[in-house]
Amino acid sequence: MLKTTKDGLLINLKISPNASKNAIIKDGEILKIKVTAQPIDGKANKALIEFLSKRFKVPKTYFEIIRGETSKEKCVLIKNIDDTKVNEIKQIIQDC
Repeated sequence: MLKTTKDGLLINLKISPNASKNAIIKDGEILKIKVTAQPIDGKANKALIEFLSKRFKVPKTYFEIIRGETSKEKCVLIKNIDDTKVNEIKQIIQDC
């Protein structure tokens, strides 16, 4: 689910577009992110980045979808963050 690398923090997740509200759900070892946007023309990916950016308090430009651009299963890299921010993100996810 979460992996710290030299480039930043990798998050493996499963996205659920067209949800009634944006939410983070931890289901065992799977991190599910619900977004209200539809999976058309990259709108769900954009909504995913915006939601994670607000939730983790990290600039949108720090996010990059490494794998799964057109899939529900994605790997997102958060670049340029320090250990303090990594720990904050891990805590937010654990509290879900």
